[in-house]
Amino acid sequence: MYDIIIIGAGTAGISAYKEAVKYTQNILIMNDGPWDTTCARVGCMPSKVLISSANRFHDLTHLEEVGLKAHIEREIDTSNVMSHVRQLRDEFTAATLKDVNHWPKQRKISGKAVFIHPDTVQINNQQYQARSFILAVGSTPSVPAELKQRLKDRLITSDDIFELPTLPESVAVIGSGVIAIELAQAMSRLGVKTTIFARSKRIGTLTSPALQELAQQILSAELDIKFEILPDDMSLDQNKVKVSYTENGKKRTQHFDYLLHATGRDSLLATLDLEQISSQFSDVKKLPIDPDTKQLANLPIFIAGDAHTTTPVQHEAAYEGKMLVHNCLNFPKIENVKTLTPLGIVFCSPEMAIAGKSYKQLKEHDIDFITGYVSYEKQGRAKVLGKNKGATEIYIDPKSRQLLGAEILVEQGEHLAHLLVWMISEQSTIDTILNHPFYHPTLEEGLRTALKHARRQIDQIV
Repeated sequence: MYDIIIIGAGTAGISAYKEAVKYTQNILIMNDGPWDTTCARVGCMPSKVLISSANRFHDLTHLEEVGLKAHIEREIDTSNVMSHVRQLRDEFTAATLKDVNHWPKQRKISGKAVFIHPDTVQINNQQYQARSFILAVGSTPSVPAELKQRLKDRLITSDDIFELPTLPESVAVIGSGVIAIELAQAMSRLGVKTTIFARSKRIGTLTSPALQELAQQILSAELDIKFEILPDDMSLDQNKVKVSYTENGKKRTQHFDYLLHATGRDSLLATLDLEQISSQFSDVKKLPIDPDTKQLANLPIFIAGDAHTTTPVQHEAAYEGKMLVHNCLNFPKIENVKTLTPLGIVFCSPEMAIAGKSYKQLKEHDIDFITGYVSYEKQGRAKVLGKNKGATEIYIDPKSRQLLGAEILVEQGEHLAHLLVWMISEQSTIDTILNHPFYHPTLEEGLRTALKHARRQIDQIV
């Protein structure tokens, strides 16, 4: 009987293993597929390489934004972009695999694990028992099986796109969430004819009505986004994807090299046969998982990472994997593991980010707050950079004067979001924050503008 069995060797599983071996050698980790992470192999890292190439291309072909004139589009060769993505991707995965390969072989098993009983799993026709389990099996892109069968290799997901030998001439994108908008904008900026089909008008992650509308305006000015339009039919036509849709009451048809399906990801918990534990676990979308402790029902079974989460981000998965080890070892005494201040970033341009509580969360929980606003259209540093688009909202508790959250639509918003989330974690007040230095001229000065806007409103209430 093992102290802990970890199923899944992605970010959460690897983090859990590294923490567990500090306290016990009586552990086992099982994994079906590559022993690296979604982030390194098909997620965060290769997508950022692609985005970096795309943004560099975009800057070179938009020099007029900083007072320069040039006509160099035809001189830019993009034929090596995808091989460059894979080269760096392989470096990232190699670093992870180097670490995993040093783990003792007797603690690692490759194969598909399924539950037989609450304390027993089977893998490769062998059964193993444990006092507790961490399920870190991750997720997979959500794609209708019938559509995949119909479009064959012309349908790709975020797991497939980085394997394209070269950039295609055209791509249709289904979805307007994080993955869809990041990859679509990168492809478009690299010269790929790109059309986005979006179920709604929502784009990215922003929940503020004002910022969401602004994001739609900015991104639709650059990208071909068909809001509230999904294809009526998709089929193969002479090795092209034929997309038929209705726009403004008229039937239209376009042909694309590929269809990128990016509408979300499905949990791989369904592969574990959890219904063998209880018939109540037959529907993985309705599993009784505590959102704070990540415990399954009242069992010593815990779920880490994006197998079941509302925050599918790398740092959250790593933290959960680490902390769940202690819930396993101390069972039945368990603690909350969802304690990090929320931080989410979309690497489109301008970047979107949410730090702390979002506008929607504050409204839904009926929390009183004051909004400080700054437009970056006329912000000094943003104009100097030729990146003067977007805006930021910061949310302040009028009584405690503490910073509660922020939503960002700004160039280099990733850095502003980190500053804000650290301040939120420290429970900083608006007055304390404004007493810190803001160097001139910087994008951070925009935050000061928003904070002052909020403080004026609060002081008027008093």
